[in-house]
Amino acid sequence: MEREKRNDTSFSRKRSFTFGAYGGVDRFTCGDDTRPESVEDNILNILDSTTIESKPSLPVSSNQRETELFEIIEKLQGSRIDEQRCEFPLPLKSQLLTIGGELPLILHSKSGGYWIDPPLERLVDVSPASSPYGLDPESYDIMERDGEAKIYHEFFHSRYHHSFTAVDPSLGPLVLSVCLEEEENKLRVILRMKECSLHGVFSVSLFPNIPSAVELAKMLCNRVTVSKFEVVSYLKAPELITAFDEHRVSPNFKFGVLYQKAGQFTEEDILSNDEESEEFKEFLSVLGETIQLQGFTGFRGGLDVSHGQTGSEAVFTSFHGREIMFHVATKLPFTEGDPQQLQRKRHIGNDIVALVYQEGQTPFLSDIIKSHFLHCFLVVRGIQREEETGEAVYQVSVTAREDVPPFGPVLPDPPIFTDRSLLREFLLTKLINAEISCYKAEQFSRLELRTRSSLLDSLQAELSTRSQCMMGDPSVSALPSSEGVRGASEGSGGFIENFKVNVAIPHILNSRNSHFFTRLFLLLNLCY
Repeated sequence: MEREKRNDTSFSRKRSFTFGAYGGVDRFTCGDDTRPESVEDNILNILDSTTIESKPSLPVSSNQRETELFEIIEKLQGSRIDEQRCEFPLPLKSQLLTIGGELPLILHSKSGGYWIDPPLERLVDVSPASSPYGLDPESYDIMERDGEAKIYHEFFHSRYHHSFTAVDPSLGPLVLSVCLEEEENKLRVILRMKECSLHGVFSVSLFPNIPSAVELAKMLCNRVTVSKFEVVSYLKAPELITAFDEHRVSPNFKFGVLYQKAGQFTEEDILSNDEESEEFKEFLSVLGETIQLQGFTGFRGGLDVSHGQTGSEAVFTSFHGREIMFHVATKLPFTEGDPQQLQRKRHIGNDIVALVYQEGQTPFLSDIIKSHFLHCFLVVRGIQREEETGEAVYQVSVTAREDVPPFGPVLPDPPIFTDRSLLREFLLTKLINAEISCYKAEQFSRLELRTRSSLLDSLQAELSTRSQCMMGDPSVSALPSSEGVRGASEGSGGFIENFKVNVAIPHILNSRNSHFFTRLFLLLNLCY
């Protein structure tokens, strides 16, 4: 009855639903009222419409159910309409195609929300003969995701130390670690809270007696109100604490690579390129080595290395102890008849930073690629070749969302590169720093805080419970190993994957039709 009522209700429908990398908003207009619907409601609506249009249900085989599931996914993915796409206005298209001279690599979107470096108002001399300022690889410092994440492993793990837990009425779970460095007569302390970890070193000579756990915690944070900490006696506690401290640290990165030809103004144009020019191949060789995915044993960045479902080749490199996998659009599967190229967008749209290689004078619009994850683009244009050496000359520009802080290395002035090795050093450093800086944007910092809070809850609860078990408390039963606290997994800096595990999956599994949503989630994230 409830389903019939929902389908009988008359309303005008304006749909702009997107899934996965595209977001998740579905608006239904009932008269003057507009309400957002969840992903679950959208899937249920499609299931309802499928049921009503079909004949009375009969027992179906497993293969038939799988076919229906893929049809539902196709409907969801295909429901993105033109009004959501970001396109150049037609008059501007014609002007850009006929205008002479050098055009900027990047243009601001109509809605704003992005910064561009170098700014458009600064005239750029793109002559290779101009004297560049700032081409100094020695100054290209790679940012650290979390500079204090390895303090526990470095100073505590191999030394005799104690850890303590408590639940503060206002601050929530607390995990404190204390180490006496006798050789230097110092106390080293780490206090882990939901919003951050605080680290301090105190000279023992300052105290007549070794301070208590509560006193040490209050020295680091005067907002601590607990009167007592519990001692952690679980033998594997250092492993769990290290995993928590380093859950954001990873030596692995994945970046998208888009190929924009002259006259291509839309996301669909760019993602539909299926052939690589010699110039583009030459640029890819600057980034790294083209490898065969089948049987590849390095960091795979979510690509399939067993069944060929994400293409046969990719670009990979190692850089200063880090492994980088590039999701090159032209090397990901091309789907005939699919203008959105969802197999490509699925990977690139879930990256945080992407490179755009331009051939020709067509500018890149800051928000032309629709994604909740992509926050920054590095745009590179091959402008000419040096007459003497025949080497390619590249111009570089950067755009990022307004809440992404600036990051180094600084673009040379003018932003021109004539040396392949210098270009490689600059781009790879800039890409890594861009991703780390993007995590400070509002959207990611909110998610990161939520993830950290969830992990700390899990860590404190497990340390407390297992310590009680260790002490023989009969009221506490043994627990299975924690799944909530784990080290950095495949992905960008570990954070996105930890967020998916700790936030996204529980939300889906607790929703209606959990079996259906579990299968749907696994299908859409098959290689992650």
